[in-house]
Amino acid sequence: MGCRRADLFIVALEVVLLVVAAVVGIVLNARGVPLRVAAPPLYASWRPHLGWGTPAAIAVAGAAVWWLPGWARRAPWWRLLGMSYLAALAWTLSLAMVDGWSAGLATRLTPQAEYLNEVPRVVDIPAMLAGFTGRILDFQPASWSTHTAGHPPGALLVFVWLDRIGLGGGGPAGLACVLTGATVAVSVPVTLRALSDEAAARAVVPFLVLFPGAVWVGTSADGLFAGVVAAGLALLAIRPWWAGLPGGLLLGFALYLSYGFVLAGGLALAVVLLRQRARLATLAGASAGVAVVAAAFTATGFWWPAGYELVVQRYYQGWAAERPYGYFVWANLACLVLAAGPALGPSLWRAGLTIRDRPAGVSWLPLAAAAAVLTADLSGLSRAEVERIWLPLAVWLLAATARLPSHQVRGWLMAQAATALAVNHLLWTNW
Repeated sequence: MGCRRADLFIVALEVVLLVVAAVVGIVLNARGVPLRVAAPPLYASWRPHLGWGTPAAIAVAGAAVWWLPGWARRAPWWRLLGMSYLAALAWTLSLAMVDGWSAGLATRLTPQAEYLNEVPRVVDIPAMLAGFTGRILDFQPASWSTHTAGHPPGALLVFVWLDRIGLGGGGPAGLACVLTGATVAVSVPVTLRALSDEAAARAVVPFLVLFPGAVWVGTSADGLFAGVVAAGLALLAIRPWWAGLPGGLLLGFALYLSYGFVLAGGLALAVVLLRQRARLATLAGASAGVAVVAAAFTATGFWWPAGYELVVQRYYQGWAAERPYGYFVWANLACLVLAAGPALGPSLWRAGLTIRDRPAGVSWLPLAAAAAVLTADLSGLSRAEVERIWLPLAVWLLAATARLPSHQVRGWLMAQAATALAVNHLLWTNW
């Protein structure tokens, strides 16, 4: 089978997966099975709509498809990174504004289940950290709300700190997620350039700009998390060996943003092993950084393993106890296709075929991310909502797009943009 026909076959499999996940989900909903998703497999509801962000999103997509692939090959490196960030920012904001400023951004983090609901209750930060685990389990008067309870205290701390510096409320919180999440369009190319070669890093830029997962980057804290993780990995990759220490600090803090980021350890190890030199020094610096963060949180009274054990119990106090594992263990992958785009399957297939070829980073990093995704999926601790939960891993899957033939790039970019526009305009996403 030729590469072109193999690509079409894989895309056909992606479409079949999406259709089957949707049809089976609709049937299960009709039979009263508690999927807790109105537009399966996504956590969303069917609501075709337009907004004032619609023309902006179409314009950004059109400009990126037509102009960015060529410019990414020729532009001076630092100018390219600046433009990549601004373009990713414009794409994410325009998608959010399809739903309007309030519904699309400013109120997404303000419902009762979200972090901002807890911010006014945090009067004493050290006391909050010391007593955090005692409030994880549900059905007690002082229980944390769903998202706060489901994450280590670092996630809540971010929004408490924003509030303390005068940036409280849903608007600043939403913008913080967008501004931080868009940095993946810089961090991932920087990593690939340091580990692989500049041509591969440049090839990935347009796909990171038109990342379909931007639909959720602008409306969930997981967009912010993706930016933190990507920046930490980029610091592990760049040439000064001492950058491993700040990289470790960021990755250590990421462990206190989400328990699931322990899976990012495989990506971190891949980055260190792919370095050309100073691997041991980088690993030592990164380990020290992680240890410093862990020691700081432990000293305040929060013990990560205890928090994890309790959050698993809390997980099964909620919808996870009802959501069927047998459906979501494969339907989650349909959500991933929508978040990463139809280029995901062909890119990963090509990465697997060329795993021994140079540059190595564009094959090993996405495959390491794929392994982390599959581990999370099989664990059963991600039943639905993975279109946002897996954002920090999905951006690394797109590193494999560097393996796509250059003459096909515009076509793939059109498909990526069309996926995001369709999801954003046909569905009302909850994130």
